[in-house]
Amino acid sequence: MKASAQAVVPTRSLPGLLLTLVVMALAVLSAAAPPASAASVTSVSEIGRALRESPVYVDPAAAAQLSAKDADALADRIAKADRPLFVAVLPADYPKQDLFTKLRTATGITGLYAVRLGDAFDARADSAVLSNAAVRNLVTTVEGEDTRAQLTDFTAASLTNMGGSAPSTWRSVDDGGGVSGTALITVGAVLVAGGAGAYTLVRRNRRRHAEEQRAALEKLRVVVDEDITAFGEELDRLDFHPAEAGADDAMRGDYERALDAYEQAKSLMAAATRPEDVRAVTQALEDGRFSLAQLAARREHRPLPERRVPCFFDPRHGPSVTDATWTPPGGAAREVPVCAADATRLSDGRDPVMREVDTDQGRRPYWDAGPAYGPWAGGYFGGGLLPGLLVGTVLGSMMATPAYAADYGSGYGDFGGGYEGGDLSGSDFSSSDFGDFGGGGDFGGGGDFGGGGDFGGGGF
Repeated sequence: MKASAQAVVPTRSLPGLLLTLVVMALAVLSAAAPPASAASVTSVSEIGRALRESPVYVDPAAAAQLSAKDADALADRIAKADRPLFVAVLPADYPKQDLFTKLRTATGITGLYAVRLGDAFDARADSAVLSNAAVRNLVTTVEGEDTRAQLTDFTAASLTNMGGSAPSTWRSVDDGGGVSGTALITVGAVLVAGGAGAYTLVRRNRRRHAEEQRAALEKLRVVVDEDITAFGEELDRLDFHPAEAGADDAMRGDYERALDAYEQAKSLMAAATRPEDVRAVTQALEDGRFSLAQLAARREHRPLPERRVPCFFDPRHGPSVTDATWTPPGGAAREVPVCAADATRLSDGRDPVMREVDTDQGRRPYWDAGPAYGPWAGGYFGGGLLPGLLVGTVLGSMMATPAYAADYGSGYGDFGGGYEGGDLSGSDFSSSDFGDFGGGGDFGGGGDFGGGGDFGGGGF
């Protein structure tokens, strides 16, 4: 009985049986494993998890585009700037249908998202972090650059002015490195030995810095006083009397707000002690001019104007009425907000009427006059608009440097936004802001999550 229960394998069939078993094992493994092409595609959820830990993600299939060293340097710069800028480098054949929407959903963080997809580049942002026009202009100005230069330039231009804050899950790539006790003792000894000299140097630097700030403020004072005077003259020319026939409460409210803005601007400028203080002054003037535009529309029985930033070429022209394409000398084309008169001049092929200021080289447009005019422009063009407007200009280049951020402050996007970027809850996610990017799944054009056009523009 025991012998009859044993399996009998004929000797001559053993090689064939082994071959059969090998073939069967390979078939099972092939059925269990996904296709090679599918396994090579990193899911959006994986990318989202990676971006919650670090601001830069380079897909293994796109590793040749950006070295690990360059990616770490870029991530460290973004993390230290404390801004919610997310950068992904993906292979050219990565699925692009609704990519930004899916990526923003997977990450769950309000921010600016930039994607290098093969040789193409595009970006989207929550409107609270950076405006649609600013994103579009920034994308345009870095077109055609190689991956490293493109991402570096885009990051530099974005970080200085975008709103929001980085998620707490990020940390600088050089964080966590412990310092030995011996090193601390050595450093302490050096500090004690050189303490007196260092203190003297610090005092000298502080005095020089204070003198530079006073000189910058005096430059600004001339320009701001001109703005305040021009606004006062507008109030006089208005010839409005709250008790005049036809005046109603809405008109009186507009007029009162304009007067309050005028007085506030004068008071703020008188109290200004640093160049950064000027931002509040020009923001007050911008508020006042919008109130006057509303009052004029009510008196003339026209539709009320939408709230727009001032004319880029000269904020004294009042609120802009449209966006127009303008190319600065030697720079790239970008969309800028313009008044009706300058829009007509540009369409006719003429130069707009530009705001010029005094410089050591004579009268120059304010965007080519030096860093002191950054706070002045920041008050007028808040909401993240400055980066796209000023890229490629003298002021824009200076604003992108760490020295400028230290002296005059950064984050002009903080005006008028109350930015809340950086939360991991995704609580400010809304379907109106993150709809389909326009069907077709194309890539290119830049914009915000609610502006339509998914990687749009018919690119690659």
